[in-house]
Amino acid sequence: MTTSRSMAAARPDGAAPRRRGPVLEHAILEAALDQLSSVGWNGLTMEGVALGAQTGKAAVYRRWPSKEDLVADALQAGLPRFAEIPDLGDVRDELYELCLRLRDVMVSRPGLALRAVLHECDESSAVRFRALIETGVVAPSKRLFARVLERGMTRGEVRPDALDDLVLDVIPALMMYRTKVCGSEWTDGEMADVIDRIMVPLVRSGPA
Repeated sequence: MTTSRSMAAARPDGAAPRRRGPVLEHAILEAALDQLSSVGWNGLTMEGVALGAQTGKAAVYRRWPSKEDLVADALQAGLPRFAEIPDLGDVRDELYELCLRLRDVMVSRPGLALRAVLHECDESSAVRFRALIETGVVAPSKRLFARVLERGMTRGEVRPDALDDLVLDVIPALMMYRTKVCGSEWTDGEMADVIDRIMVPLVRSGPA
């Protein structure tokens, strides 16, 4: 039996009820992330986003006058959240766990969207997005690497001068090189090799 509440919610043409406000905005931002991760910056269109959000193009343009504005808000809303790395009692294991989490972020939908923007958009737009990525992705991940190394220093595993910006950039730089230049992703075994052959020798406090 159809209740009066369900009848009121239904549309005569069978379509879903019209969404407004934050609900509609969330749907549009989600559709923009979907577009970025599947067709990239160059393939993303306001029309395609509207279609994905099941709304009209005018509803998108009322909120975001340009593609760049829409993508900036979509990336901001979809930025990954980096959880703290637990104290595993060994700097090698903590670095490995952090690398796996960073890799998972890079291959997630928001991660693919970020990479599409960095790889494809023009230089004027890239400046705006790089600042967003620096504050939302790069800085938080570097803070986690720093905390892991600080714990290693406390345990006597890591030398005191290892907490350096160049050291903190090593793993993210290698990962971006592999994905952007080589077009391939990291396996678990390759991540372990990076830790065992590069990072641990680079930061350890004892003799080789």
